Amino acid sequence: MLKIVKTSLTVAVTSIIFANTAHADIEDSLANICTIVQANDKGELRKKMRSVQSDYRLKLRDYYSGISCNGNSLIRTAIQNNAVEVGTLLVKKMPARELEAPEADGKTLQAWIAENGFQSNPISAELKDRI
Repeated sequence: MLKIVKTSLTVAVTSIIFANTAHADIEDSLANICTIVQANDKGELRKKMRSVQSDYRLKLRDYYSGISCNGNSLIRTAIQNNAVEVGTLLVKKMPARELEAPEADGKTLQAWIAENGFQSNPISAELKDRI
């Protein structure tokens, strides 16, 4: 009976340590994604997304909402920086239902675009076509 308790505790502690390490590794992997979006570097973004998917089995929709670039989502950051290639890629990779959902501030992408006058941005047109 004592062996089972010791084994259970060992497994639990190991799991907690591994989970914290994995979480820190994912954060390190995604650390410069805002810079990549702002620079409109589509190739580097594809490489980053591929490496996160292969290393951690996470797709863009899994970590998109957890990333904030100066208080904005990745797509909003792309629109503000006129990063058309990256913004278009992000819109195409995200599920349509998530593109319609409100973001952290409670506004949908379409409402935010209309509010900030980005209707003429090509990313906005891609978003309309996607939704």
